[in-house]
Amino acid sequence: MRHTGKAWRWFAVALVLFAVAGLVAWSKLRGVEAAGDLPVAKARRGEFLVLVRCRGELAAERSVQLAAPVRVADLQIVWLAPPNSPVSQGQTVIRFDPSAAQQAIREHTAALRQAKAKLEQALAQARITAEQDKLDLATSQYDLEKARLEASQQAIVSEIQGEESKIDARVAEEKLRAEKATVELHQKSDEAKIASLTRLRQQEETELDIANHQVALMEVRTPQRGVISYLSNTSQGWLNAQPYKVGDRVYPGAVIAQVPDLSTIRVEAKIDEVDRGRITAGDAGIVKIDALPEKTWTGTLAGVSPLTEQSFDWPPSRSFKAYIALTDPGAQLRTGMNASADVITARIADAVSVPANALFTDKGHAIVYVAAGRGYRAQPVTVEARNPDEVAVKGLAAGSMVTLVEPPRNGGRN
Repeated sequence: MRHTGKAWRWFAVALVLFAVAGLVAWSKLRGVEAAGDLPVAKARRGEFLVLVRCRGELAAERSVQLAAPVRVADLQIVWLAPPNSPVSQGQTVIRFDPSAAQQAIREHTAALRQAKAKLEQALAQARITAEQDKLDLATSQYDLEKARLEASQQAIVSEIQGEESKIDARVAEEKLRAEKATVELHQKSDEAKIASLTRLRQQEETELDIANHQVALMEVRTPQRGVISYLSNTSQGWLNAQPYKVGDRVYPGAVIAQVPDLSTIRVEAKIDEVDRGRITAGDAGIVKIDALPEKTWTGTLAGVSPLTEQSFDWPPSRSFKAYIALTDPGAQLRTGMNASADVITARIADAVSVPANALFTDKGHAIVYVAAGRGYRAQPVTVEARNPDEVAVKGLAAGSMVTLVEPPRNGGRN
């Protein structure tokens, strides 16, 4: 019995030791499994770019607006070039209904023809009147000379005949003065009538020129090449605003469309106040267009606005506007496209970098977790530079596999 009890005790001890060994093995196995499940990335060696990231949209530095003609009432659009289509310099892009202007041309053409006919008639009548007045004046002059000649013969004729000749001479003088006054009156009257008809003709010519000009204004041509885009028609209120279309009526001088010069397209982005002092005009930029994610554009920081802009987000913030000129814009870009840009503020030629989410802190010191054997070990590092995606560090070998999440405390770290 004593031997049997002792055997049972040894059996119980062995069973406990076996259970403890199983638990240790299971714990190590769980650690290896956890190690295999964590996402990792390789520390790379190469050029590291110190970046300032910003977002904005594409806009053209040079753009022209196309407006409806002024001083022309009742304008209605009858044709538009297709929206967002390429247009060349001098191309017709908008047409208005020209019927009212064409009717005005017909009316003023008829009125001008009538005014010219009246003026020609008045000129002819003035010439006839002038010739008749000239003849009457010459006759009166002749009668006066004849009366004076007869009056001068008083010495050789009777006294009665002499007095009669003097009376005839005075009558001839009065008649001549009256004829001269009549001639002057006819001249003034004809001049006034001709001047009035001349003004009427000139007025009709002016009105006709205006009508012809208005017909020409019914076609709007673009002064530069680019891509046409139509603005919103707010005549029915802001809530119902839609881009201008055929059939819309517009008020004189209304801006209907704009044609940006795509060769001057650039990114207009917002830069936070804290990043304003880190960038300088001339810095290189890397641009990604949301609508074209498969391609990357290069550019140069052309400038930064001198004043801040207040945002209406909550909490409110202030930002500067940065202008990034693209090296090779390309024909597929359009104004209004959303874009992100990275402004390169510095370059580190030979650096070891890890993803930004692979960097952690332990007691105020920067560390990364390096895969080692069946677990991880915390590797202290020194941060050399940062950008939104990566961190350049010292104290880590290139090619090391680092975790992108912090391992659990019981994850088998050595």
